[in-house]
Amino acid sequence: MLSARRPRGPVKRKAPASRISRAIALWSMFAAAASLSAALPASALTLEHKGLVAGWLVGRLERPVNPQAGARFIPEFSLSQKVSGSFSLAGEFSFNGFGVARFPSGEDAQTDGDIEPYRFWLRLGTDRFEARIGLQKINFGSASLLRPLMWFDSLDPRDPLQLTDGVYGVLLRYYFLNNTNIWAWALYGNDSPKGWEAVATAKGTVEFGGRAQLPLWSGELALTYHHRQFDIVPALAGPMSSAGERVPESRIGLDGKWDLGVGLWIEGTLTHQESDLLPQPWQRAFTVGLDYTFKWGNGLNVLGEHLRLDRGAKPFGPGDGTDFSALFFRYPVNTFVDLTAIFYYDWKEKDFYRFLSWQRTYDRWRFSIIAFWNPDAFRIFPTQPGGNPFSGKGLQIMAAFNY
Repeated sequence: MLSARRPRGPVKRKAPASRISRAIALWSMFAAAASLSAALPASALTLEHKGLVAGWLVGRLERPVNPQAGARFIPEFSLSQKVSGSFSLAGEFSFNGFGVARFPSGEDAQTDGDIEPYRFWLRLGTDRFEARIGLQKINFGSASLLRPLMWFDSLDPRDPLQLTDGVYGVLLRYYFLNNTNIWAWALYGNDSPKGWEAVATAKGTVEFGGRAQLPLWSGELALTYHHRQFDIVPALAGPMSSAGERVPESRIGLDGKWDLGVGLWIEGTLTHQESDLLPQPWQRAFTVGLDYTFKWGNGLNVLGEHLRLDRGAKPFGPGDGTDFSALFFRYPVNTFVDLTAIFYYDWKEKDFYRFLSWQRTYDRWRFSIIAFWNPDAFRIFPTQPGGNPFSGKGLQIMAAFNY
């Protein structure tokens, strides 16, 4: 949802040195792009501006209602230009501004808001190669609802706008003629936890990794690797641990997707945190999924996934974990109206999560109504906080305008 990860009360934000240095780097990148574009023939330069404006209301269908209102504005500027031969230069520069007002029962209104860079990247590439630097979205994998390879994004299938924060880094990709592609990346300056991370990457350290994806039978198979370091905290290693000890972490992922009449995919990860202070340094996650479109009316698409998450003292064998299952239904009523339902089940806590959505789309406008019925302790994923404005029974109404 749109504001589920934001603080619940008023927040006074300071500008740490890392945020200021990133802002300087981003504006330097923008200035470099403008200078390079100005040095090239003006007829070859393409500039575009578009954006998103959205507003929403959320309320519980039980007492206390605790209504919430919010708005979001994302202006986006892009450029593209032929450089020489087969090379071209492209860039995207956008900001994410939001404001939220909450009205808890019996309390004063609580407000929150901020504006921050959303995408700020430059790309130099050809038809088969690209090098991209800056604040960008990096995501991959075969799963849709329960994603072990959600390493660098936080895309939520329930969010009508499909927004996610980006990461600061360099990404290289090369595409072969047989549809094989290889990726390599290095990340730096990402101070907040990403994806499934419980602890952010240690400041001043570089993360790096890569991915190889190749065609196999009627689909594709991919192998992914990532390495980073983080500073240990008592929440992970116990109250007697020494805070600040640096822990190397390596992840490996395997995913594949095939068309066998029904869609079939697998996605799994194995993570090792190299510290004697951690009693369970190995983390495992595995998802299997299926989807099929039934020829009923305009076509009912049904998608199902099951995820197993656990931790253990060894890479394979017994461990402590939990299971989640998810079902997704989508029915296009007509060209403009979609009906969607998403259900999650937590096998450990024996809790159901239910989301029903109606969406109408015009050329530029999109209207959504989402009904939700969830446990009061909202924990679809273990890394999400227990308190959430979408806990319990409620309704969200949203309008979005793309210009």
